[in-house]
Amino acid sequence: MPLTSTRLFAASVCALLFNAAQSADTSSASVEAPDTLGAARALIAEKKWAGAIDELKRVNDKSSADWNNLMGYSQRKARTPDLAAAERYYGAALQLDPKHRGALEYSGELFLQLGDLARAEQRLAALDKACFLPCEEFTELKNAVARFKANGNKYSASN
Repeated sequence: MPLTSTRLFAASVCALLFNAAQSADTSSASVEAPDTLGAARALIAEKKWAGAIDELKRVNDKSSADWNNLMGYSQRKARTPDLAAAERYYGAALQLDPKHRGALEYSGELFLQLGDLARAEQRLAALDKACFLPCEEFTELKNAVARFKANGNKYSASN
């Protein structure tokens, strides 16, 4: 049966929805490769920030937007956060992949922590463009911006 424009559109929408469902640390490019970041992701899920940082240092894949994003996230969430390092890693992730949804969201949250609403809103606008449909990263940052404003322009973590 030939592909009609309606079926082609439906297939495109399904593909976009699948891509939108990927996790926040996934870059906008989809490349099949071995998951060298699985152990770090597991440590992050357990909120073992120091262990995640050590694992990411062991992997040492600075050419990966995902690696940089996870390193930035771990630095920002660590018991003693290194916000300057987090900003550098998020910046590196976005240099490698300007539409990296996780780095856009997390750097926006970092800017809120730093009291920089204007830069957080720039990240929110970039996420709006990066997400075809509203995506989790956009919703999370939008909610964080709303909490920031409702709290007198002061950062408050969601959890």
